[in-house]
Amino acid sequence: MQVTETLNEGLKRGYTLTLAAAELDELVNAKLTEYAPQIELKGFRKGKVPMALLRKQFGARVMGDVLQESIDNALRDHLESTGDRPAMQPKVEMQNGENWKEGDDVVVSVSYEKLPEIPDFDASVVELERLVVKAEEASVTEALENLAKGAQVFEARRKGSKAKDGDQVVIDFVGRVDGEEFEGGAGEDYPLVLGSGSFIPGFEEQLVGAKVGDEVLVKVAFPESYGAKHLAGKDAEFTCTLKEIKAPKAAEIDDEMAKRYGAEDLEALKAQVAERLEAEYAGAARAVLKRALLDQIDAQVQFELPPTLVEAEAQQIAHQLWHEEHPEVHDHNHDAIEPTDEHKTLAERRVRLGLLLAEIGRKQKIEVTDNEMTRAVMAQARQYPGQEQAFFEFVKNNMEVQQQIRAPLFEDKVIDYIVGIAKVTDKDITKDELQAALDKLEEA
Repeated sequence: MQVTETLNEGLKRGYTLTLAAAELDELVNAKLTEYAPQIELKGFRKGKVPMALLRKQFGARVMGDVLQESIDNALRDHLESTGDRPAMQPKVEMQNGENWKEGDDVVVSVSYEKLPEIPDFDASVVELERLVVKAEEASVTEALENLAKGAQVFEARRKGSKAKDGDQVVIDFVGRVDGEEFEGGAGEDYPLVLGSGSFIPGFEEQLVGAKVGDEVLVKVAFPESYGAKHLAGKDAEFTCTLKEIKAPKAAEIDDEMAKRYGAEDLEALKAQVAERLEAEYAGAARAVLKRALLDQIDAQVQFELPPTLVEAEAQQIAHQLWHEEHPEVHDHNHDAIEPTDEHKTLAERRVRLGLLLAEIGRKQKIEVTDNEMTRAVMAQARQYPGQEQAFFEFVKNNMEVQQQIRAPLFEDKVIDYIVGIAKVTDKDITKDELQAALDKLEEA
């Protein structure tokens, strides 16, 4: 196949691939000869079908296969010889496709934007400040108080007390729609925390102020989106009898509470809480460090960017931000979102940094291991309780989703590699100072 360059402008490349008719004919005959021993047609023994009949029966199909294979091989050989790496899938078109007939040469046009030559980046010149926050006693105490609230118990209120928001009431109830009881609408000795939102909207509020022994008629309407369609949107009445009223009481912050959370004693629980807080602070500090690193890289390294990648990224940014501004729109049935200059500037930064990090990772042979991918998939699967296996299968059969999971893992490993070489100094700060740094990052 003959390859002729038609475009060489910046990162844009264009070529025509010409497969002579005689060459195509020879390749088709070779392929049919290869298949012939397995072909059996009525009136002929297996492997004895004449070539002329083989071409008549299978020639068009084999020609299509040969043509695709020839184009793929020619493009692969061309990319290997030039060292070009297309930024996106090359555009391949048969120039004389509609008018082509057997006996004509096949002329195919190929165009793409190649990835630029990315300059070496010296990570040793990067200077970074890593923020370090220790878990202060006040923060540990606050966390323990929150744990105590989560481990709260309920104690009976004195006789004659009225139910308050936050109290636990024990009730018997019978529900009716159009005067008829319905399945699942009754219960006995049911513990309900008022204000928890666990019952139909409006239900719990009507029990506030009631006393033990009171019978309260609760009137509500099932939501239109209610799971049971025969009840959705229907008005209902519940006859409720209050049997107990209990006030919430936070657990005592002591060894017993610590044991409820799996610690040996209170001191061990404090140590666990401090460790968890410092891990959270470290994660937040890493985000600040990463942004500072990317800012330095962006300022130091410049190279030509593939326009198609920048345009696609700008479109994605504009589309994402539009949906964030219009959360009520859940589908994509809307007019195209035109990227602004600000979107394009951000897209250029993202593409430049993405290509540079990818190149550093390629040169340093940084890879995401199977174990790392498995852990990441398992972490995401936990967001779908009861459907974990279905999520695993979905990821397994979807290369695009796999890449979406793999990409941030790869980026983090490259960032870790650069930070390991850079000049990093630790700076002790307070939790409030870290929050201020995060707020500044969010604004940026």
